[in-house]
Amino acid sequence: MITDERITSYIHSLAGNDSEICMQIEREALADNVPIIRKEMGCFLKTILASKHPKNILEVGAAVGYSSILMSENIDSDAKITTIENYDKRIVKAKENIRRAGKEKVITLLEGDAGEVLRTLSGSYDFIFMDAAKAQYIVILPEIMRLLASGGTLITDNVLQEGDLVQSRFAVCRRDRTIHSRMREYLYAVTHCDELVTSVIPLGDGITFSVKR
Repeated sequence: MITDERITSYIHSLAGNDSEICMQIEREALADNVPIIRKEMGCFLKTILASKHPKNILEVGAAVGYSSILMSENIDSDAKITTIENYDKRIVKAKENIRRAGKEKVITLLEGDAGEVLRTLSGSYDFIFMDAAKAQYIVILPEIMRLLASGGTLITDNVLQEGDLVQSRFAVCRRDRTIHSRMREYLYAVTHCDELVTSVIPLGDGITFSVKR
């Protein structure tokens, strides 16, 4: 995880421009303090999508639709994205943004708690991106594993929690201890699962990059 702001700013300066609609949604989200993926994470997603050419993509945590729209602009014409969001205000904004981007036929937004929605899904996904409530990662992992196709890619964002994860749980604010312990449990699970090959990468706020055997 790079903490030197000069290096981060330099890396950001190298990133090419996204579409006008993505840049507009990004500006609006930042102005409204809505958490969206960092610029370096967006670049990484675009690179992986260009390499893997997934056809059936699942995103857990739509927020205002920024990342699903960004992904939709970097996938094959026959690929589809399903994204899940539970927060009512963000659902409204995500729907609006998907419409603004003209991606209604590419992106399907499912409303509700991720754990409940995932249990209703069938089939398989060859690319899954998790960027939802961090304490829920370990809870929904069994459903994610059920839905992830053999050879499929699982990317999980914000796994290092601004570096707090390396601290003792007693050095973390009491209100954050559940997230701290569950994220550690999640990282152990995905790095020691016989069905996955996983790397923990210090990109942005930390990600896991897993491939199902």
